[in-house]
Amino acid sequence: MNPIFKSVLAVIIGLFVGSVVNMFILLLSNSIIPAPNGADVTTVAGLKATIHLFEPKHFIFPFLAHALGTFAGAIATVLIASTHKAKLALIIGCFFLLGGIVNTFTLPSPLWFTIVDLVFAYLPMAYLAIKLFSKKDQKVVI
Repeated sequence: MNPIFKSVLAVIIGLFVGSVVNMFILLLSNSIIPAPNGADVTTVAGLKATIHLFEPKHFIFPFLAHALGTFAGAIATVLIASTHKAKLALIIGCFFLLGGIVNTFTLPSPLWFTIVDLVFAYLPMAYLAIKLFSKKDQKVVI
C-alpha cells in the first residue's frame, strides 16, 4: 500500500477511534458520577447555568475521556502507519488539543480544569502512545 495513503488512513482511523473512546467514556461518566442535583447537562445553556454546582469529582471523567481518547487514537495511528509514526501520532494529539481549546471557549469549566486538561490530556498522551507502541529501534524526534 502507498505509504502516503496509509498515513492518511492511519490519521483518519486514529481520529475515529479516539472520538469513539472519548464519547464512550463521557456517556459512561453520568452513571458512575451523576451530575449534581438540579444540573442540566443536556444543553450548553443548561451547563453554563449550573456549572457552579459541579465539584472536582465531576471533572474526572471529562479529563479521562480527553486523555484516553487521545491515547487510543494515537495508538491506532502508530499501529497502522508504516512511516512517520511519531509525527502522525502527534498530529492526532494536536487535533484533539485543538478540540480541547475549542471546548474551553464553548463549554464552561473552572480555570484549574482547563489548565490541567489542555496541558496533560492531549500531547502527553500522544507522546506516551508513541513511546509505548512504536518499535524500539525507532527514535522519537520532536
